[in-house]
Amino acid sequence: MSSPVLHSHRNQLIATAVAASATTAILFSAYSAYNKRQRRRDINQHIKRSLKDDAPSVRSLPNHEHPPAEHEHHEIEIKPRTEAYDEDLIKEQLARNYAFFGDEGMASIRNGRVVVVGCGGVGSWAAVMLVRSGVSKIRLVDFDYVTLSSLNRHATAGLSDVGTPKVKCIEKALRQISKWVEVDARIDIWRKEEGGALLEGADWVIDAIDNIQTKVDLLKYCHDNGIKVFSSMGAGAKCDPTRIQISDISYTIYDPLARSVRRRLRLEGVSSGIPVVYSTEVPGDVKLLPLPEEEFQKGPVKELGVFDDFRVRILPVLGPLPSIFGLHIATYILCELAGKPISNPLPIKHRKKLYERLLRDLLHRESKFTGQQINKLPIDEDDVSLIFEDIHRGRSVIPPFDVPTRPTLVRWDFTKPLSLDNCVPMEQGDAEKHIRESKDGDDVTPPQDIWGEDVVKVVERRAEEIRKVQQWVM
Repeated sequence: MSSPVLHSHRNQLIATAVAASATTAILFSAYSAYNKRQRRRDINQHIKRSLKDDAPSVRSLPNHEHPPAEHEHHEIEIKPRTEAYDEDLIKEQLARNYAFFGDEGMASIRNGRVVVVGCGGVGSWAAVMLVRSGVSKIRLVDFDYVTLSSLNRHATAGLSDVGTPKVKCIEKALRQISKWVEVDARIDIWRKEEGGALLEGADWVIDAIDNIQTKVDLLKYCHDNGIKVFSSMGAGAKCDPTRIQISDISYTIYDPLARSVRRRLRLEGVSSGIPVVYSTEVPGDVKLLPLPEEEFQKGPVKELGVFDDFRVRILPVLGPLPSIFGLHIATYILCELAGKPISNPLPIKHRKKLYERLLRDLLHRESKFTGQQINKLPIDEDDVSLIFEDIHRGRSVIPPFDVPTRPTLVRWDFTKPLSLDNCVPMEQGDAEKHIRESKDGDDVTPPQDIWGEDVVKVVERRAEEIRKVQQWVM
């Protein structure tokens, strides 16, 4: 048995060791905190010295100056950098990105070259987030100038920027964000005849162009020349951020701009292989803003055309939506540059096959009803998705308006030709009844005699929705 004295002495030694350990831990923690504070002070002082010594000299255009003619070129003068920016400061600024992508991935991002064509609401946000995330070489291409109405969606423009080129406005902001960035700002319009010069050296091109034909020309040029390009579809007249997604151009469904671009690209021999950001939301009751009468006096008005001195088509835009489009683009390209691509962008799964089947069955049904072989209908898969998903919300027009287990599209009024507003979804059994009772020999029975006035009113409301949507189809 150990004596009480020995037991007491052992307890004292243990207590002393614990106290010493706690004291050492406190001192070490205090020393580490002091070192962190000192390092932070040193970094802050270094940053302030760098900002003072390395401030760019930018020649500004007075706000009252008129935009240059389309053929004029204006260079933004930047004072040459006299010394390299401190690498430790760069890694401190990009610490969270290094933690995500690692050294190798960030090296690829920092060496990446991106060209942004179109520097409005979408392009400006994409450019800002690419540079914030480490992209060090970026070219900005846009002929346009900041207006007061730009301020609801542009990433960098303020009141003092009104009347100045958008590319200049973005460049100024990028140089405040990143002291090591190399910005090539071009006040210009991309043209396919001289497209190679503006895209030279690009690892990625961002298409944020409004003009449809120029957009198609750019995408076709990049496709044919093996240049990676990411395209933004229509953010105007949209408000639901949950409907925004990334997809291949071939899988886009109901976006009027995507539809027009996709069709024109197919005529050029390009059917897929271009990633896009788009929204499946159908434009609601918002309307195109009217142009002042004096604009029509200047010459023929072409939708979304690029003119020197006026906007041809004014789209209502909810400011956050273009920014979300731009952030989608920046995220996708950063992951691609870093060698960690988004492995499975989530399109609307399995719906394309459904639309193909609905269209195929409708074609068969129309051929059977008319007694003639029909090779092509006046509606396509895009129209099918619009009718079924967006207008009728995936439900039958026949009470109790349930989600059909075997959905079918059928012409509503057989006294009228098949069209977007004369095509409705039903359960297959109801569709067979509808066709059977609609035609008796040469006589055609109107739908209200089959289903009643209440159902007719529902169909008429849906048809009116479709007619409103059609104003956006380009």
